[in-house]
Amino acid sequence: MGNPYAGEVTLTVNGTSQVCKLTLGALAELETSMNGDTLFGLIERFDTMGFSARDVLSVLAAGLRGGGWAGTTGDLLTAEIEGGPIAAGQAAARLLALAFAPPQDDA
Repeated sequence: MGNPYAGEVTLTVNGTSQVCKLTLGALAELETSMNGDTLFGLIERFDTMGFSARDVLSVLAAGLRGGGWAGTTGDLLTAEIEGGPIAAGQAAARLLALAFAPPQDDA
């Protein structure tokens, strides 16, 4: 089970539960794969529900790799994601929200 306080989301891929996390390296890889687009543009698309399936796959692949998965975005094209496209989109949106959420005040 992923720890949301550590920015983690759990996703079941091909029957195996995987922890996803958008580490700094994963975010850099994600940004590189976006062909000149920015992370803020990506976040805005998710915020306005204007994201694409490619956006979802890119975020999930980066998050999975940030969690230690050795696969590629291409591997996700044929993968079975538990919950289907809706669960995939929700997981991608949650990853972005956790990665860019302001810190919680513990006081």
